[in-house]
Amino acid sequence: MRKPYSFIILILFLITCLSCKKQKNNTELLQLVKEWHGKEIQFPNRPIFTLYGKDTVDFSIPQSNYKVLVYVDSTGCIDCKLQLQKWQELIEYTNSISNGEIPFLFFFHPKDYNELCQFFKRDLFDTPTCIDFKGELNKLNNFPNLPQFHTLLLDKNNKVLVIGNPVHSVDIRSLYIKQISETYDTVNEKEDNKTLAEVSPIKVDMGIMKVGEIKKQFFEVKNTGDKPLVIITTSTTCSCASVEFKKKPIKPNETTVVEVTMKPKDNGFFNEIIMLKCNTTHPIKLRIKGRVE
Repeated sequence: MRKPYSFIILILFLITCLSCKKQKNNTELLQLVKEWHGKEIQFPNRPIFTLYGKDTVDFSIPQSNYKVLVYVDSTGCIDCKLQLQKWQELIEYTNSISNGEIPFLFFFHPKDYNELCQFFKRDLFDTPTCIDFKGELNKLNNFPNLPQFHTLLLDKNNKVLVIGNPVHSVDIRSLYIKQISETYDTVNEKEDNKTLAEVSPIKVDMGIMKVGEIKKQFFEVKNTGDKPLVIITTSTTCSCASVEFKKKPIKPNETTVVEVTMKPKDNGFFNEIIMLKCNTTHPIKLRIKGRVE
């Protein structure tokens, strides 16, 4: 069972995220989280998994201490929902702390199958996936309407431990890792391995841009603590922004450069936050804003 502390943090986080959009009141959100916590997920009989959405592979629902279930339906911007590169980073990190013992189960219910395959090919996404043409997984479990509730951390009995998407939120990601740390050694999450960091600049105005134009901004992150600083992963509030950083520890008093690339897809103002999940008490926030004409 998940610790009460993590359960409270999850409830507060979801209420904060969704209440601002006035989609549900706090009581309904609390009830939803309680309803799904501990719920046993049902899987279709003999689901077929493929690589790149085409080549069938010998893969089945494994028995393991934990498993991550990702369901993506056909509504909205599929590319924004998928964030395949972020998933590959999380899979790589999770494999490193669990010796590859935590499987990731991807079920996609696509509106445009060919478009989905193009995304797999573009991002070289080589994790087995189930193309759920009939939406059987959703029929068996009746997932909430909000897509942020379509990703779940399950225990060995397929019961829900954490609900939320860890590649869209560093807070949810932390809940996943904290739960996993009860079984596996996650050095970067330990309290005695925390350090301090400063970022410069804090916020950047990228000015006026055109749709499809590419602009880069460089942020300096300095380790001001006494332990090596490790950037574990990143998340953005919009898929128009991407992040690159050196995947090696930064020694105390040393500085690393984080590169943020913005390629807007539509007109209008943008005010985005890039979160760097590090072995610091709180994530590091980078901010960019501008206008697209």
